[in-house]
Formats: sequence, C-alpha cells, structure tokens
Amino acid sequence: MPRDGSITRNKIMDVAQLMVLDVGLSGTSIDKVIEGADVTKGTFFYHFKTKHDLAAALIERYANEDEQHYFDAMNKAEQLARDPLEQLLIFLGLFIEKLEQLEKPFPGCLYASYCYQSGAVTGNAMLKVERMIQFWRKRLSTKIEEVVIKNSPQIPVENHQVADHVLTTFEGAFIIAKVLNEPKLASEQLIQCRNYLELLFKPKYK
Repeated sequence: MPRDGSITRNKIMDVAQLMVLDVGLSGTSIDKVIEGADVTKGTFFYHFKTKHDLAAALIERYANEDEQHYFDAMNKAEQLARDPLEQLLIFLGLFIEKLEQLEKPFPGCLYASYCYQSGAVTGNAMLKVERMIQFWRKRLSTKIEEVVIKNSPQIPVENHQVADHVLTTFEGAFIIAKVLNEPKLASEQLIQCRNYLELLFKPKYK
C-alpha cells in the first residue's frame, strides 16, 4: 500500500467532487467533506490547507482527466480512420458511447459548477477552467479546419463557429441533463450534433 497518502488524498477529493457537483462549492463545507471521507480534521488539513486549496486541486485533477479523455478519443479516432470527417464522427461516437453508460444521478460538469459560483472560486482556479475551454476550442477548431479542406460544407460556415457549436453541445448537454436528471439526454444531444456535422460535410448524392 502506498505510504505517500495518495489514497487518502484521492478519497477526500472524490467525496468533495461529488458534493461540489451536487450542491456547489458554497454548499460544500470542510466538515461535510471530512465526515463523508471518514477522516480526521488533522488528516484533511495535512492534505489541504484551505477549502480554496481543495477546490484548486479538484479542478486541476478534473482538467487533467478531461484533457486525457480528449487525447484518448482523438488518437483512437485517428487510428481508425484517415478522413478528418470520419475521425471527428468517430471521436463524437466514442463520447456518446461513454455517456450512454451514465445513470442517475447524473454527475454534471465541474467546469459549470465553478462558473456558477465563480465568486467562491479563486482566480487561478477559474483561469484553469478558461484554459481548458480554450484547449477544447482550439483542438476542435483545428480538426474542423482539416475537415473543411477535404469536405466542403453544404452551406457557408465559419470553422471556429462550428467548433464552438460542438463544444457548446458538450457543455450544454451536461448542464441540461444535470438539471432535468435525465442522463440519456447528454448522449442524445451529442448524437444530434454528430448528425449535424455529417449532414453539413457529407457530399450530396445525385
């Protein structure tokens, strides 16, 4: 068993993340996290000096996992297809598959939770959220540009706006699915987004 305390630290963060997603950062108290993680106050403060330190650690971990999810899905898509459009459609399909496995209660999105209560979050934590949104925006824009080179869109579009539409669908679907507690809504909206891209870029058959 590791002696560096990583198991306990991760346990505290797991409990805290579920609480933040459920009741927000303001509604997540240190005492509740300590109780939920079944640790002592001394143990908690050994790992996190303040609630802000915990919040910063949560968004850092979440962002790292999110970035890895992007690369894993895109790398797999690029291995399975050579055409950029097919790569993009497979990429979305991989996330659809993951979302279809979610059940109630829907977890929601930590980025959205922080944005809702930005006043309770440090500037550095919010900067991390912004950087990750920009990460997705830039990566998707690059892929859309590759798609446009080989597949002319059926109607005039701005590449970056198409990329923003995909990103907005991701984030918006998480928010609505969370509010309505309808896990399947997230995957259903990504399917609609994938359909839109396929119709936008697929050549018309004569």
